[in-house]
Amino acid sequence: MDYFTVEIAGRAIASFRSKNHEEATHFFEAEDFRDDLTILESEGKPLWDRKAALSLRKATDEEASEVEHAYEFDDDPQRTIDDEFVVFLVPVEDLTDESEDTED
Repeated sequence: MDYFTVEIAGRAIASFRSKNHEEATHFFEAEDFRDDLTILESEGKPLWDRKAALSLRKATDEEASEVEHAYEFDDDPQRTIDDEFVVFLVPVEDLTDESEDTED
C-alpha cells in the first residue's frame, strides 16, 4: 500500500492509502470525492470552493502514520484493506449530517 495526501491551496487536508498512484488518482478525481470536499467544512468554511488549487501527492511519513493509526481504531467490521479510507488532517464538520441528537 502507498499513502497519498490531498492538498487544497497548498494545505494538507486529507490522507488515504491506495494500491498504487493510478488508483489514488482515480479516487482523487472522482466527482463524489470532490463533492464531499465542498460539503465538508473546517473552521466554518467549506474545505474546497471548487476554485482553489486541488492536488494529490505522496503522503509524508507522519501523514501515513495518521492513516494507519485511524485504521487501527476503525470500528467498521465490514471494512477491508481495499476499501476507501480517508483520514482528514484538519477538523471537519459535515453540514448535511442529520444525526444530531433531537431527543428532549
